[in-house]
Amino acid sequence: MWAWPPRAPPFVLMRPDSLVMAAPEGSLRKRKVGGAEHSPASPSALTRDPADSPAWLHTGTFWLTRVVLLRALAFIYFVAFLVAFNQNKALIGDRGLLPCRLYLKNVQQYFHGSTGWSPWTYTPTIMWLLDWSDMNFNLDLLALLGLGLSSFVLVTGCANMILMAALWALYMSLVNVGQIWYLAGWESQLLETGFLGIFLCPLWTLSRLPKHTPTSKIVLWGFRWLIFRIMLGAGLIKVRGDKCWLDLTCMDFHYETQPVPNPMAYYLHRSPRWFHRFETLSNHFLELLVPFFLFLGRRMCVLHGVLQILFQVVLIISGNLSFLNWLTIVPSLACFDDATLGFLFPSGPRGLKKRVLEMQREDAQRVQPKPRYLGCVVRQAANISLGILVAWLSVPVVINLLSSKQVMNTSFNPLRIVNTYGAFGSITKERTEVILQGTANPNASAPDAVWEDYEFKCKPGDPWRRPCLISPYHYRLDWLMWFAAFQTYEQNEWIIHLTGKLLADDAEALSLLALNPFEGRAPPRWIRGEHYRYKFSLPGGQHAAQGKWWIRKRIGPYFPPLCLEDLKEYFKTREWPLPEPPSRHTLK
Repeated sequence: MWAWPPRAPPFVLMRPDSLVMAAPEGSLRKRKVGGAEHSPASPSALTRDPADSPAWLHTGTFWLTRVVLLRALAFIYFVAFLVAFNQNKALIGDRGLLPCRLYLKNVQQYFHGSTGWSPWTYTPTIMWLLDWSDMNFNLDLLALLGLGLSSFVLVTGCANMILMAALWALYMSLVNVGQIWYLAGWESQLLETGFLGIFLCPLWTLSRLPKHTPTSKIVLWGFRWLIFRIMLGAGLIKVRGDKCWLDLTCMDFHYETQPVPNPMAYYLHRSPRWFHRFETLSNHFLELLVPFFLFLGRRMCVLHGVLQILFQVVLIISGNLSFLNWLTIVPSLACFDDATLGFLFPSGPRGLKKRVLEMQREDAQRVQPKPRYLGCVVRQAANISLGILVAWLSVPVVINLLSSKQVMNTSFNPLRIVNTYGAFGSITKERTEVILQGTANPNASAPDAVWEDYEFKCKPGDPWRRPCLISPYHYRLDWLMWFAAFQTYEQNEWIIHLTGKLLADDAEALSLLALNPFEGRAPPRWIRGEHYRYKFSLPGGQHAAQGKWWIRKRIGPYFPPLCLEDLKEYFKTREWPLPEPPSRHTLK
């Protein structure tokens, strides 16, 4: 669906003699355009916008590119703030699994109780300025402000530096108190993309086409440098991190063992081996070779953008990787100029495409009014400063890319302006899941105790439940449960906190789950964690005929049965508020 550079009219492809014979007599006269003489029959005149073809846009300008970039970025911000609004209270709120108030207090203690510059530089967040007595209100306030601002930019396509800086600061404030829930690489990637988005816009003007503020080439190259590092970093970490990427076998396992599979992954997993080898080779081509197309001229840059966007669409179809792939499309849009993106806009007389064409003509004829000198100097200074800053902060990133001990998804500064990225540096060969089970039996060891499963929003649990399709939305708890399954509960203390909340029938914790088997009844007396190995059922096979999407086999206990009484001291030492059980539930 992506438009290539506009094709010349059919008569351009005719032989020169036939072209002259077919041309009207009057069209053979030379005319002046912008002070230079051009023959209408010359290739340069025919491939540019003729007066009777207003839909044809010149190459080399990026007015429409800015509109598309801003709207795409605003969409990602909207999804990210929506996830934050729906889940932050249960995850990092006043009584969340990892309360952010406690985290900020620990940062203060690290700096000997200081409230000065040091805590700010270590954890940049607006939370330092707010009252901590009601963190749930603060978290909702930041999320709602972000939702409002991103909605405005998404709907109107208008933005200025103030709006974009506010969005960036709001999300950075959440990321920096989000702890492990916000450690995924796409959080830093959104902050870096959002920081570049600030410089796409004029300072004050709210206009989709601000005449005096053309899209900066420095900012565009900032986006291109970002997508270059994202893709090359992902390619290098693969070939360095897991030999299955070199022997072309990684895709034999990926669809089944990825964090949150979707329905398409179920079928793609059963693809022929030759197809999995082709997928792996294609991945290497797109991540290790295609990024260099950016530096080979306009046509190759456009080709790079098309290939990377198609690649991300394939990844979106084949898995639930939050808004990562949607976000990766955003810097790829900087590969396209107005002539390439014109097809996205209507050709009406009052449309953006028509206005851009008029601006291009005015610029070619030098009748467009020049911006004020001071504003031009300030704008150029800001863009040059951005270029110098990005270049300086890129030094450790480039060193990391060149290192044989490359690390992925790492920030080298607290503002996360320039980061290093990577994905799937190693592939797990089998899928394990932690299943939380509760029982109402007073004796957890009784052979007649009935254990019932809690179901999460999206992660595999009930073998009969179809894999979910949620991208670009994201369930943070489900994602962390995938990591917990190949670690221990000692490495993931929040899972014990979750257990305590489920024992107390805590509404916030239950909002993170899809099914509470004790709904409408007294909460369980005991909860345990069980470890299972999961495999996709074979399409058309015996288990699939029974309606099963998964086949699971118990490995053993993940953590032993726990009751609220057992957790009192555990919660106290970690300064977690002890969940209050309902009055109808008597602890024994």
